Amino acid sequence: MEIERKFLVKKLPDDIDRYTVRHMEQSYVSVRPVIRVRLVDDKRILTVKSKGLLSRQEFEMELDETEYENLKSKSEGNVIEKDRYVIPLTDTSGTCGDSSVDNGLVIELDVFSGIFEGLVYAEVEFPSEDAANAFTAPEWFGRDVTTLGIYQNSALSNMKKDDIAGFVERSVSE
Repeated sequence: MEIERKFLVKKLPDDIDRYTVRHMEQSYVSVRPVIRVRLVDDKRILTVKSKGLLSRQEFEMELDETEYENLKSKSEGNVIEKDRYVIPLTDTSGTCGDSSVDNGLVIELDVFSGIFEGLVYAEVEFPSEDAANAFTAPEWFGRDVTTLGIYQNSALSNMKKDDIAGFVERSVSE
């Protein structure tokens, strides 16, 4: 079970370069159900996700290069490119109400490139819905977009190319 909250980002952390970063490229074979193929540095992953916004089932398996290329050739829509920074929650001023819950939580900061350049999301995955609901975001987070499906990467993959620049501009200004 994946339990995750997603936020737009007002300002990147000043010390972002000190965190681990991975380059990702992902495309979608299907958005209903969500079937994604992702290249993370040199690792290829197939992901299947159930319906949902805050909570949903998720299955992942590693692919070899041939399997990945075969599935990628069947994908449709926009390719999502981003750099993901992994930031321990303890390095920020965010909390989950109970400080013991914060241990081990990380912020996955996605800085998009390519056709979605300028878009920045912060995601935090939680052990329970209670912990997710008790979370107080750090000051540099922006609007909570967890329940807005348009901010899911699968929705971005289906966005019309003519609508992307306006979407990114509106998201950055929020």
